[in-house]
Order: sequence, then C-alpha cells, then structure tokens
Amino acid sequence: MLTTKLSLKRQSWLVAAVCMVADGAAVVLYGCVTWQNWLVLFVTLAVDAALAGPARLSGVVAVAHAAVPVGMALLTGWRSPANDAGILIAGYRAGAWLQGVPAVASLAVLAAGLMIGHAMTGRHLLYCVVGAVQSAVLPWLVGRYTTARRSYLAELEKRSEMERRDAEDAVTKAISAERSSIARDLHDVIVHHVSAIGLHAGAARLGLPAGNATLEGSLRSVETASRAAMVDLRHLLDLLHGDNSEGARQPGLDNLDELFEGVRAAGIPARMEVSGARGEVPESLGITVYRIVQEMLTNALRHGDSSGVTVTLEYGPSSLTVSSENNIGVGRDQPGAVRRGLVGIRNRAAMFSGRTRYGLEPDGSWRTVVTFPLEGQ
Repeated sequence: MLTTKLSLKRQSWLVAAVCMVADGAAVVLYGCVTWQNWLVLFVTLAVDAALAGPARLSGVVAVAHAAVPVGMALLTGWRSPANDAGILIAGYRAGAWLQGVPAVASLAVLAAGLMIGHAMTGRHLLYCVVGAVQSAVLPWLVGRYTTARRSYLAELEKRSEMERRDAEDAVTKAISAERSSIARDLHDVIVHHVSAIGLHAGAARLGLPAGNATLEGSLRSVETASRAAMVDLRHLLDLLHGDNSEGARQPGLDNLDELFEGVRAAGIPARMEVSGARGEVPESLGITVYRIVQEMLTNALRHGDSSGVTVTLEYGPSSLTVSSENNIGVGRDQPGAVRRGLVGIRNRAAMFSGRTRYGLEPDGSWRTVVTFPLEGQ
C-alpha cells in the first residue's frame, strides 16, 4: 500500500513537471521582454506545480488555472501562451476526483475563465466557446469517464469475488451435506451390525461350557475387535461430521500396541520391531502409518499361517520404513484376486510421497515394505 502511494505521488509530480516545462517553454519562446511577461511565467509555473497537490484540492487548483487567462488578459491585453497544458490537466483532475457540486462548479469556473480570457482579447464568441470546450469541458468529461470506468471495473471485480465465494460456500455446504449423509448411513447400517457382532460374541462366550479355552479366547477376540471397530468408526463419524476436537483424534504411532494385542488375542503371534532413533513424525503421517500397519496385520490374519507376522519400523536419517513379513497359509493365496488391501496401502502411502513394494520373497514368505520420506530430519 505504501509503495503504491509513493508511486502515485511520483507520477503526479512527473505530470506537474512536464506541464511546467511545456507551459514555461511556450511563455519563454513567446518572449519575456516585460515584467508582465515574467509575472505570467512565474504564475504559470506556480499553478502547474500545484497539479502535484492532493486530489482533494483539485477544485482549488482548477480555480487557480482558470484565473491565469483572465489575469494574463488584464496584464498584457492579449492572449499569449501560458498554462495551456496545465489547464487541460486541471480539468481532468476536477472531473476525475471531484463529485457533485464541487465537480460541476470547477468545470464552470474553468470554462468561464477561458471564455473571459478569450473575450477580453477581442476573440469572437464562437471561438471563445470552442476554446472552452476543448480546454475545459473535454478533459473534464474524460476525467468523469475514467472514474466511472474504474468504479465499474471495481464493481465487476467485487461481484466476481462474491460469486466465487458463493460458489465455494455452495461446494463446501454440498460436501458437508454429503459427508453427513455418509455418516448417517454408516451409523445406521455399520454400527448396528458391528454392535450385533459384539453382543452375539459376548453371549456365545458366556454360554460356553467351562473348559473350552480356545473357543472362549476366539470369541473374546471377536468382542475386542468389534469394540475397537466401534471406536474407530466413531472417530470416522466425528470427522465426517466436522468434529476435529481432541476427543475425535484418530489413533497414531502410540496406539500400535493395541493392534498387536488384538492379533495376539486371535491366536496369531504378532511381533513389532523398532530400529533407529525415532524422530519427529507429523501427526497426519502417524495416523497413516497406523492404518497401514492395521492393514498389514489384517492381511496376515486373512492370508498368513499360524507362524505369525513381524512388523518392523525402521527410522532412518531422512525416512521411515514400515515393513511386514509373514508366511502364506496353505490355500490362502489366490492368484489374480483383487488385492484391495494392498491397493489401499499404496494409496495411503502415495499421499505422503511414500514408495510401496510387496511380493513373495525367495523363502516363500510375503513381504510388504512402505518407505516415507521425512523432511527436515
């Protein structure tokens, strides 16, 4: 803002300086042989310099310029070149910067000054009118047009900005409504079924005869998994409803132990190994790593054998690598099947510029590796 103001000030002084040079040169070339000529030169330079003044003084400057032709006719008795350039700029400023009565009054004073100056030197009335139109009315109209056009463009920009904001608000409301609709569907359908799974598993466990520890442990794992699913689902529902409070915070790296306990409760050995010095990991990346590890453990439960799964977190100087390794269970590998879990892992990793690779190792085990770059480490 300050830079723009200084630039406008410099430009106004440049305009005033050009007028001073043009009008001053015209007076000198016409001839400065009497004190009246020198007085005309001094007054002309003074009123031209006033063109660099504040816009609010445009009316005063216009009156000063209108007085020059009249004063010059009184002093010299003829119409010599004086403030021809300056009076054009004074008329423009009056039309551009003044409004209402001051603007019309400035125009009237300029036109009257020019007509009186011409008339006092014996010019024809028609010439006086034409001179006033050329040197006063026309610049004033150009100034009015410039201001009106500037206001019109500003109004168009304002309207365009309002339309853009309205469009953004409409999109935001539509997204919010869609997310709320999804949240309601999840709550009405998924929550009901997950709750039913937990209740039935608990009822079945309580109805078991004593001594069946294996089946009891499996049912208890189902209860635990359903409760964990309910917690995660509530977190997702809170996010869909726009609740980003601390209570809606999603699990991260500090909650990985809960995942492994759930897998162990299902009777599958699950091991987590951590290597390297743990650095600062953004919360959003921690949530993504949690979900990736969760998917890795789920894949091991679905496709692995009873030997279990090992998940490794390796903190490097500028990267974080998450890997899992497990043996494929007999008959559980289906070539050509859509691997949605692995696609989900790859998509989550890509959000943080992570690289994903997976496949069978030479020893027959399945290995999934995801590497994330850590900036500023």
